[in-house]
Amino acid sequence: MATRLTRPESQARTRAELIATARDLFLSDGYAATSLERVAEAAGYSKGAVYSNFTGKKEICLEVLELIRTTKMGEVVDILNSADELDGRIALFQAWAENTLGDVGWTMLEFEFMVVARDDANLRASLVSSLQEVRGVAAGALDELAASAGLTLPISTEDAVSTLFSLGIGLGIQRALDPSISAQLITDGLRMLLMLAGATFQTAMPGSS
Repeated sequence: MATRLTRPESQARTRAELIATARDLFLSDGYAATSLERVAEAAGYSKGAVYSNFTGKKEICLEVLELIRTTKMGEVVDILNSADELDGRIALFQAWAENTLGDVGWTMLEFEFMVVARDDANLRASLVSSLQEVRGVAAGALDELAASAGLTLPISTEDAVSTLFSLGIGLGIQRALDPSISAQLITDGLRMLLMLAGATFQTAMPGSS
């Protein structure tokens, strides 16, 4: 006999299913074109179920973006902290970038939602907080990568992550319009940071010239 879910477990499952359905619709059709009624219908729930879990479409979209970013950043962390040699991890990161940066649904959803947040101070603050968390995870992964290679980054980890994120966002926008553009630039940026770290490390070694 199947175990009956408790009320909190049932609510958590309903919330997760609504977020997953909203993610699929937002990515395929965009934020503006996706109503909460469509989300509820596609997920097999009433509109009331949506409002019992979320205050509105902004909140559910914020949850969707957090889910996407967490998933993508988890993939990057797994790559950078894998057991492969450094060159192998960089090659895996390049493959990830080629497959991920410029995803049309994700790229357009991020920018469409930024426009929505332009006149909403609370929403902007939530977006900033979410992005800070993602950058924090990325900083930890980059620190681990450098440490595993015995390197010290030539700039702060926070600045390094901001640099790589800026490259990634710029590439994502361009590749969303023109997929033929290579994502090699962000990998080159990562490799350059590590090369500079290696040069700094060599210079700092006792007896080095």
